[in-house]
Amino acid sequence: MKRFDNINVIPLIDVMLVLLAIVLMTASFIVQDKLNIELPQTENTQSYQPPTEIDPIALAIDKDNQIMLQEQAQNMEQLATLFAELPKQQPITLRVDQSANFGTFVKVIDLLKGQELNNLTILTEKK
Repeated sequence: MKRFDNINVIPLIDVMLVLLAIVLMTASFIVQDKLNIELPQTENTQSYQPPTEIDPIALAIDKDNQIMLQEQAQNMEQLATLFAELPKQQPITLRVDQSANFGTFVKVIDLLKGQELNNLTILTEKK
């Protein structure tokens, strides 16, 4: 009978790498929302499919009426300057907390329309 002096671990490493690849491909990576925005609920909404050619700019208004651009607080003057530099076809997603002032929402929309940034998606939650 042949005696084994060592164990071949290469097949074990191969199996572990395959399992790791399966876990990484099937795991759902959820983006954590740091702003805690409670979106308004709607019945007649469509699921949002982000464009693939240009990354959308994330714009948000929280419950304290603070305007956030890419999770950075901005005032209206800063937004006007930044919006003036954007191309007209730039996609923008807008999330507004349901307890935010309607006036703040209107000011942001007016600023976007003034710069002719019409590729806007307003996000809501489906009931």
